[in-house]
Amino acid sequence: MAKKNAPSAPADFEQALGELEALVERMEQGELSLEASLAEFERGIALARQCQQALQAAEQKVRLLTGEGEEVPLDTPDAEDGDGE
Repeated sequence: MAKKNAPSAPADFEQALGELEALVERMEQGELSLEASLAEFERGIALARQCQQALQAAEQKVRLLTGEGEEVPLDTPDAEDGDGE
């Protein structure tokens, strides 16, 4: 039986990110054919989207758990020192 071209999606964020990092390494080596590079690029886009969706879901869960709604500044470590709420 023939195998599908696109591998199945990794089970979790860490697996997807690891696969994406390995894919980038292979592409940076510059030894892939054009066809292989395009296939890897396509897979990389799918993995990046999967990682982005997982991060967005995690961010939403954090917002719900903290009761902060849309105002949780996840990227600023000094948010607790803060001037505003």
